[in-house]
Amino acid sequence: MSPKLPGRTPRPHFTDQEALLFHSEGRPGKLEVVATKPMATQRDLSLAYSPGVAVPVLAIAEDESRAYDYTTKGNFVAVITNGTAILGLGNRGALAAKPVMEGKSVLFKRFADIDSIDLEVSTEDPNEFINCVKYLGKGWGGINLEDIKAPECFIIEQKLRELLDIPVFHDDQHGTAIIAAAGLINALALTGRDFKTTKIVCNGAGAAGIACLELLEAIGVPHDNLILCDTKGVIYQGRTEGMNQWKSAHAVKTDARTLADALKGADVFFGLSAKGAVTKEMVASMADKPIIFAMANPDPEISAEEVAEVRDDAIMATGRSDYPNQINNVLGFPYIFRGALDVRATTINMEMKIAAAHALAELAREDVPDEVAAAYGMRPRFGPEYIIPVPFDPRLISFVPPAVAKAAMDTGVARKPIVDMDAYRQQLRTRRDPVAGVLQRVFDRLRRSPKRVVFAEGEEEQVIRGAASFVNQGLGTALLVGREDRVRESAKNLGVELGDNIQIVNARLSRRNPEYASYLYERLQRKGFLFRDCQRLVNQDRNHFASCMVALGDADAMVTGVTRNFSVALEDVRRCIDPKPGHRVIGVSLVLAPRGRMVIVADTAVTEMPDAQELAEIAIEVAGVARRLGHEPRLAMLAFSTFGHPPGERSGRVQEAVRILERRRVDFEFDGEMAADVALNPELQAAYPFCRLTGPANVLVMPAFHSASISTKLLQELGGSTVIGPILVGLDRPVQIVQLGAKDSNLVNMAALAAYNVSG
Repeated sequence: MSPKLPGRTPRPHFTDQEALLFHSEGRPGKLEVVATKPMATQRDLSLAYSPGVAVPVLAIAEDESRAYDYTTKGNFVAVITNGTAILGLGNRGALAAKPVMEGKSVLFKRFADIDSIDLEVSTEDPNEFINCVKYLGKGWGGINLEDIKAPECFIIEQKLRELLDIPVFHDDQHGTAIIAAAGLINALALTGRDFKTTKIVCNGAGAAGIACLELLEAIGVPHDNLILCDTKGVIYQGRTEGMNQWKSAHAVKTDARTLADALKGADVFFGLSAKGAVTKEMVASMADKPIIFAMANPDPEISAEEVAEVRDDAIMATGRSDYPNQINNVLGFPYIFRGALDVRATTINMEMKIAAAHALAELAREDVPDEVAAAYGMRPRFGPEYIIPVPFDPRLISFVPPAVAKAAMDTGVARKPIVDMDAYRQQLRTRRDPVAGVLQRVFDRLRRSPKRVVFAEGEEEQVIRGAASFVNQGLGTALLVGREDRVRESAKNLGVELGDNIQIVNARLSRRNPEYASYLYERLQRKGFLFRDCQRLVNQDRNHFASCMVALGDADAMVTGVTRNFSVALEDVRRCIDPKPGHRVIGVSLVLAPRGRMVIVADTAVTEMPDAQELAEIAIEVAGVARRLGHEPRLAMLAFSTFGHPPGERSGRVQEAVRILERRRVDFEFDGEMAADVALNPELQAAYPFCRLTGPANVLVMPAFHSASISTKLLQELGGSTVIGPILVGLDRPVQIVQLGAKDSNLVNMAALAAYNVSG
């Protein structure tokens, strides 16, 4: 294995001062408390505290399970330590562990939307620690123990598991074991091995090492095939020096006495010990295709460069981010707790850990989306240098928690079983990706009635991946416009399988080519185009060819835009497809604000400076889109002024548009002109009792293309909002144009919107 891979993400470098500044600038630390309920009025305060809080108090006193309904308990994990084994820094005391525990709490929130608090218990006495935590445990949904040295960590975890009816999970033990097991599952598959015949040597008899052996044995590795070593050598039956009950449980009959002895002919090495524990000679003595997980941090037991000097057939993993196959606990604990909390599990048992390991292994075999490639500067593909998913893979939250939750239900430790697992997976996707929630209605409809979508730029890598994802999600058939040899070669290089539901269409060789050219000539012959010009467009321009496919019914919808600006692509499409009778072509953007609020904005793409009549038509068009997406429109016609103040010439166009809508007696709520804050804030809106809107606007019609484009981009970059679009509506056939250089996930979403035909 080469240790220097092209495109590998470099390890981040920073100075000590930069690390201190990161933690001290602004608010010191990494956490803050944010209220989830409004605290704006006296009534809010009365409900939140006295006297309103008495009602849930009495309800919980009557039935403690109601704490999950009325408090944070069901989404709350305490991260607890005594600071006796902080990272690789040893015993530095409880308070010194606080930066690490705050970081752990931040990771819970970032990756699994779990609220968390860090607690540093200033004692090294296990009994004092246990007594402290057991009296506090009622208020949490789970406990993540962290950075507690062995063997005390075993005592503390076991006793708290017995005393409390919530999950208690020592991540240094089980998190490492689960991630390593996931990697091993795939490494064994790649090397043609079986758990029952694999010989594994583990160096390091601390918390993580012993947990790894326990999990591997539960997965199916025979006890006698697991050799555990510590600083004094092999833990064998009959050894007395440096032993304890946890080591003794893993003693085996063997003549090996040193790590070097144990590694001779071994298939797998697990290192949870120290830098330099393994030599090149030891690696050379291992079996063919050795699997080496050197997980000591910050420096592994042996480096990838040293392994490469003596073996070219090894699969290697480390704890470092600058080499492939990082054993990173963030792949596990957020998602394991997510699944456990969501079924109100009483514990995290062995079956749940095994389920998590298999889910991680399964995900690593899936095609990697653009978000992951962009985050890491490379596109990993399942193989010796990608056996474990990477931490920023957005699919982790929809893979691991359902597996954990199902295992909890199957083993009887779930107090609130999940009835609809598919709906649960979708809800999990929404936690990390607000777009998933908004488009769920669209995806559900397409799965019931799949469509044929033509991807105009079929030779582009992200288009091929997007088309494959569209098909794999059961949304329909993908038609890739391109040269077959180029498309198939790219797909092969990407590791994407082009199944029966992905068809390649070569524009020049298509049997429909003459009909498309004739159709286009009939449309353009009085606009300066000769027949040969139209034939050339059909032969050589994929947007024209794909548009003709949709126009003449050979595809249901089309998506393009990866290689051309929006306006250029739209011009191509409009040569082939007219506006829908009675409709106006506009661009609509969906703004997904924090805490789930969505606002629809128009026109964000087509009409630069609409007059009053055009503004009214835009309003009618976007109101229809809102209904098509399942929202009853409350539409605000925006301007810099609100109901005549301050006066201005440009507001006159908006005022006239409102009068046009009044005359047309449209069947949706609308009003204007009004400023954006009045449209969105009910308290400001209350100053205008004559306003027709019955609540905050959910549809905003901008006075010009400029303000629409500027405002949506500002919201996206500074306001923490997600923006979908512009979505093209009003054409007679469904077409969507993505942003230049769009990722595969964007292509899937826009292809789905095209197939759904958001124009109606």
